[in-house]
Amino acid sequence: MSQQDLLETANTQLDTFRSEVIASAQLLRDFTRRMELILSQDRRNLEIRDNTFSDEFSAFCRDLRKKYDESLPYWQKTRLDLKSYQAKDDYGFALAVKSFALKCKALSRVTDDFTTAYDAFNRIYKNYTLSKLPVWLLTACCEDLNNLTGKLLFLARELSKKTEKGS
Repeated sequence: MSQQDLLETANTQLDTFRSEVIASAQLLRDFTRRMELILSQDRRNLEIRDNTFSDEFSAFCRDLRKKYDESLPYWQKTRLDLKSYQAKDDYGFALAVKSFALKCKALSRVTDDFTTAYDAFNRIYKNYTLSKLPVWLLTACCEDLNNLTGKLLFLARELSKKTEKGS
């Protein structure tokens, strides 16, 4: 696979990954709202109406971890392949690098949004004692996602510098 093909594939994968992070952040915000409602019902000594919260949250955390773990080998291999890139005078390749850099920045913004949703969830979770939730799994996913995003941003900067030197 040529480096340009590799970058185009990586751009497509970045779009997919970004979409998954957006969806996960939205689900996490929904879980936060549901938890607030449950806590409100508990404080008022009302019967808790949301009996599926704990199971659904646990499934969400497991699914999030699974998606991340499945994508990690691809990103590790792609990072290694792209690090070996040698500057070329190929205008099309320079555009692909620019697109990759922009998509990495977009992923970074979405990852920040996910982290914000995670922080909001944790503030509410401190008061949640009705059942044990796998928040540790969510915490690990958030940290790993931030770490991977940082590595991709760094790679994008390295590629951009090499492309500029090659021009």
